[in-house]
Amino acid sequence: MTHHLFDYYVSEQNQIFSGWDFSHLSKLGRFGSSLLPWSYGSLALSLIKDSEAVLDMGTGGGEFFSRLQPFPKIAYATEGYAPNLEIARNRLKPLGVHVVSFEDDHHIPLPTNTFDLILNQHDSFCVKELARLLKKGGTFLTQQVGGLDCRDLNIALGAEIDQTYSGWNISSSLNLFSGTSLEIVDTQEHVGVQRFYDVSAIIYYLHAIPWQVPDFSVQTYEHSLKKIHKRIQQCGYIDFIQHRFLIKATRT
Repeated sequence: MTHHLFDYYVSEQNQIFSGWDFSHLSKLGRFGSSLLPWSYGSLALSLIKDSEAVLDMGTGGGEFFSRLQPFPKIAYATEGYAPNLEIARNRLKPLGVHVVSFEDDHHIPLPTNTFDLILNQHDSFCVKELARLLKKGGTFLTQQVGGLDCRDLNIALGAEIDQTYSGWNISSSLNLFSGTSLEIVDTQEHVGVQRFYDVSAIIYYLHAIPWQVPDFSVQTYEHSLKKIHKRIQQCGYIDFIQHRFLIKATRT
């Protein structure tokens, strides 16, 4: 029975994933994360209501940003992952949002001193470029994925851990703001768990976030996936590290 179930879960990898929509998993409660001590959505919503010009960096397919409407007259979103661009434009353009492609955090193709609010959920950023884009008194709000995130998933798979961002946390990120015109007004950090209730949810997750295990395929990691599947069948779920931190800064 266990082998048949594993084969069924593997067949689910053909499910279509677009933007950053995890509803295929979340609607059935097959994947969950620890509650954070803050709500990025609530913070973003309260800020955008008083904004005259907003930018959402790394909007994905625009799923989250679209829920913050109505938008101010000036509303932009950037996206650097090509497969998401058309999805984001189709979703956001009817709402009055201009979606801009970019390739380098150091060179965002938008005018200087344009925005009084820049939002960034789980995307990289360059502080110097933020300072250029923000008006004086403007706010930058970001929620970041820390370097510990799902590190133990890689270990469970026997996959290499990318050390590039292993030290990415609230402390290392705040060093980037030192000596700049952005003043930190709030920081928070939390380490919790991401819970998977079946191995298909893990396969789906790794296809959706290919940089976690760049060489991932079911065939390559079949032995490890079967071990994880067996553990889930015994325990009902498996937990991996969730690492998030929040920064709010104002341009002086």
